[in-house]
Amino acid sequence: MRTRFVHTKIMKNVTFSADEHLIEKARERARRERKTLNIVFREWLQRYGGEASSAREFDLLMRSLSHVTFSRKRTRDEMNSR
Repeated sequence: MRTRFVHTKIMKNVTFSADEHLIEKARERARRERKTLNIVFREWLQRYGGEASSAREFDLLMRSLSHVTFSRKRTRDEMNSR
């Protein structure tokens, strides 16, 4: 018989003050996206709080590519071409 563990996150309630019109517009957009305003806020908080992590990942990537060199400097047009 296998034992299963359930991991739960502890959630905290947070109160913010914002313009009533802005809150209503945000709720309308969330409805169009089939989400609640609470879910949208959690997604935003995850992205906002994760910025340091993203910066760390970028630094690691750049360090891992430090051996890459170009034989010549590229022109602006070359760098912007797709």
